[in-house]
Amino acid sequence: MLRIAVPNKGSLSGPASAMLHEAGYQQRKESKELVLVDPVNEVEFFYLRPKDIAIYVSSGKLDIGITGEDLLIDSGVNAEVILPLGFARSTFRFAAKPGTVSGLEDLAGKTIATSYEGIVGKHLAESGVDASVVHLDGAVETAIELGVAQVIADVVETGTSLRNAGLEVFGEPIMKSEAVVIRRSGAAAEEPKVQQFLRRLQGVLVARTYVMMDYDCRAEHLEQAVALTPGLESPTVSPLHNEGWVAVRAMVPAKGAQRIMDDLYELGARAILTTAIHACRL
Repeated sequence: MLRIAVPNKGSLSGPASAMLHEAGYQQRKESKELVLVDPVNEVEFFYLRPKDIAIYVSSGKLDIGITGEDLLIDSGVNAEVILPLGFARSTFRFAAKPGTVSGLEDLAGKTIATSYEGIVGKHLAESGVDASVVHLDGAVETAIELGVAQVIADVVETGTSLRNAGLEVFGEPIMKSEAVVIRRSGAAAEEPKVQQFLRRLQGVLVARTYVMMDYDCRAEHLEQAVALTPGLESPTVSPLHNEGWVAVRAMVPAKGAQRIMDDLYELGARAILTTAIHACRL
């Protein structure tokens, strides 16, 4: 039975469980549940603190896990990313009082406050910068005002909280993160149950990104229409009862679907429909 770690709380928890549900797996109904067995799919889910998941996976006690790439790197354990999941995206930046620091080279000899000392320490080492790192659990914006540090490193979304604290970001991002599936480094890459799990999640990602488009068009306009809707390999084309007309079906990116429908209509296509894709295998 495949043993999988899932975040039990925080910004990763809800989206991870939703994706697993869309992929056909049972998920817990109560937040107090720590273990759930899905006998139909031969999977056992363990709901753990997001920061601990990489540790459990790297130890080999669990086969794979869903966590943040930032938490994986911060842990420093022997695990690797095998599939990005496209949600819980975040950006890590340095910030300081305006005019005090302008770039990475100015960090030498300074103290940096962060909740992610593993990420920051790795970034400083790779950049050849000798600075001190102080670990704080949350609210790092106050560290400079209280004299604990001259610089902070934290997740930055809009930057509003930093500006409210009288700080501004500087330099290039430390890293960009998102939810990922991880496994222990060196684990068997082609383990069948793991590959099946990954195919299911990839199917969910594609289903969320594409829609199925159907339309009718004149045969003489088919090549132009197909150029707009090439599909993944090629569209399905079938003759209609009315001579000179064909029906076309193709997967198209959901974000551009409305524009494509407009362009098809201008070509003379009619009965243009889009439907959601709930599951797929590519």
